[in-house]
Amino acid sequence: MNTTLFVRSNTHTARRWAPLPLTQLLSSPVLLSSPVLWAIAIFAAIIFSTPISADTGDTNQSHAIAMHGQPKYPAGFKHFDYVNPNAPKGGAIKLAVNSSGGFDSLNPFIFKGVPAAGMGNYLYETLTKHSEDEAFTEYGLIADSIEWPEDRSWVIYHINPNARFHDGHAIDAEDVVYTFELLTTKGHPFYASYYKDIKKVEAISKDKVKFSFEKGGNRELTLIVGQLPVLPKHYWQTHDFSKTTLEPPLGSGPYKISKVDPGHSITYQRVNHYWGKELNVNVGRYNYDQIHFDYYRDNTISLEAFKAGEYDFRAENTSRNWATAYTGPAFDKGLIVKESIRHYNPTGMQGFVMNSRRWPFTDAKVRHALSYAFDFEWTNKQLFYSAYTRNNSYFTNSELASSGIPKGDELKILEPFRSQLPPEVFSTEYQPPKTDGSGRIRSNLRKATKLLKEAGWKLEDKKLVEIKSGKAFEFTILLVTPDFQRVVLPFTKNLKKLGIKADIRLMDTQQYINQLRGYDFDMVIHTYGQSSSPGNEQHSFWHSSTVNTPAGRNLAGVNNPVINELVKLVISAPDRQTLVTRTRALDRVLLWNHYVIPQHHIQSFRVAYRSYFSKPAVAPRYALGFDNWWINPDKQAADR
Repeated sequence: MNTTLFVRSNTHTARRWAPLPLTQLLSSPVLLSSPVLWAIAIFAAIIFSTPISADTGDTNQSHAIAMHGQPKYPAGFKHFDYVNPNAPKGGAIKLAVNSSGGFDSLNPFIFKGVPAAGMGNYLYETLTKHSEDEAFTEYGLIADSIEWPEDRSWVIYHINPNARFHDGHAIDAEDVVYTFELLTTKGHPFYASYYKDIKKVEAISKDKVKFSFEKGGNRELTLIVGQLPVLPKHYWQTHDFSKTTLEPPLGSGPYKISKVDPGHSITYQRVNHYWGKELNVNVGRYNYDQIHFDYYRDNTISLEAFKAGEYDFRAENTSRNWATAYTGPAFDKGLIVKESIRHYNPTGMQGFVMNSRRWPFTDAKVRHALSYAFDFEWTNKQLFYSAYTRNNSYFTNSELASSGIPKGDELKILEPFRSQLPPEVFSTEYQPPKTDGSGRIRSNLRKATKLLKEAGWKLEDKKLVEIKSGKAFEFTILLVTPDFQRVVLPFTKNLKKLGIKADIRLMDTQQYINQLRGYDFDMVIHTYGQSSSPGNEQHSFWHSSTVNTPAGRNLAGVNNPVINELVKLVISAPDRQTLVTRTRALDRVLLWNHYVIPQHHIQSFRVAYRSYFSKPAVAPRYALGFDNWWINPDKQAADR
């Protein structure tokens, strides 16, 4: 999705409860930029501390659960290290959302509509809360403790007796069971797929809910179940969950919706009687009294509005803007701070995604050939001010990325599939095609032509034609933001030199979402956001069973039996080192099947904000942590 949302950063969002690739992209964190998806969204795993409560036989009960190892924070911890526990509360902030189509729904859980910004961040609480300085650990939120066996074949969440919805109604196990059934039967198709390995959900008592899994060994499932938002049964029993709505729903989180201007703005007000404000996972967070989102249809207008003081915080995703546009009186006077903040999230894979369900992208050799027409080095130099690094992995900026040729345990994993894999998997380190940056790429185009000839294509009257069918090579690239036209146009010119006609179609947000939901596209720019602890989301990205799932995340249409097996191995990894090795094997096979023409990444958050913001001395390793910041009301009043 190419819609830019200048809101909140949350490393673990890609695994949170919303179907991010489509509808929920409009209510996700800060750097959900252009296709730089959720460049930041994404979370992950490994952890350090001991289960604290009980370890009787093969059953553990603790305040937290880690993917591997133990939680960093012990039982009774006061607050996370990356917050200021004494941060003052107060003030109102304005944020901006760039979207060509606005929003038309306050129900982010269903297939229909475009939900408003912030729905997934502020209104609802989940059973557990992740920490932003660990790869993947969940701490109690609605659930104040977690119980599970050694094989993780089930998990029991013990509900905090103080947990309440905004109307004062207690949250109990029946609400959790009702939510699960509601989401998997009437919600976005994502939920039924994502939670498919959950065999049974039952309320053992008013304050205990048990999730039983089809089989043990899926270590991650016990954690992602904790990310389930808990919806009020008593509310939704009298409302139609299957329909879009602009009626503010009942929530349980730190904020409630106070005002809605459909398609234009939404305002959240901090809930003074919020039941969870004293919990250790919330201390020092949610410091603004009011959060207001304005929608802008044009990124240029949005940037000028920011410089004029129309909103307070902006994450920049366009290198040209970052290099040239952040100037003017407000910067000269120190009223706006411009800052790059380093992060350690895997940056995933941003690129041109080819829909392999469709001719001619069914042929990997054809997909490979097209990669030689994208001149990254020239693009980076001429358009991006040399700000970016080329992607050469689906797990860039992490130890999970493959490199070199497979050896040791990784080779042992891949060897049984040798006859089903491209030979390059075993013999050649993957690197995307390179150029000298001059714009002259004849050598690369010759390589592309050779591959296309091998795949059964020939030139006729300057048009590339498939010999077998006689059809000309023509396709369309869908965009949802004009910002990427300057990147795509040089690419299409190079394709034209190969005899390929590639049209560009700019669409509004709702049209674009609908096209992706139905896989009705040839090529799009997309980012596969990744976490430090890949797991069940890999199934939704790559597994054959998801190829025809409506509104799913397998945009490339990956349908490969070897990848199916590698995904299973990643999900069932028993320890961190095994997870790393298996993920590298999966990465390598994905790369050599050429589903994506890799683009670029950056390893920092580029943000600008009014000088009356303050932030904790320690930044979270895997997030921007904007919800941990606060404002100085006196400075804000003077600024405005």
